Amino acid sequence: MISTKGRYAVRIMLDIAQHSDGEYVPMKEVAERQQLSLKYIERIVPELKEYGLVDTVHGRGGGYRLTRKPSEYTLWEILSIIEGDLAPVACLKSDAASCNRASFCKTLPVWKNYYKMTREYFGGITLADLM
Repeated sequence: MISTKGRYAVRIMLDIAQHSDGEYVPMKEVAERQQLSLKYIERIVPELKEYGLVDTVHGRGGGYRLTRKPSEYTLWEILSIIEGDLAPVACLKSDAASCNRASFCKTLPVWKNYYKMTREYFGGITLADLM
């Protein structure tokens, strides 16, 4: 399940993409346009910055801007950063221990295919597509 934090991260990134024109976008303006709490946004954006998705300048005329073109950001990238591993079951998580049932698990192919479809779907949508 995609959390509110993940959904808001996509909205924030899309808003910055739509309103920056290469300039820095104040989060106060994003909060107003998206009708989101500025405090909540301020908890999300540092993660986006930490992973290099946005750049920031503090002070007058400051704000956030994308570090790449909107076409170079997939929803999968944004959601994975904010949500962490989006594997549908624990045994498919990147840090999962080897499962002793994997060789005879009848449901594992279902979960693998579901995970693959999810990655491909969100990986095939960019911010530019949403613009």
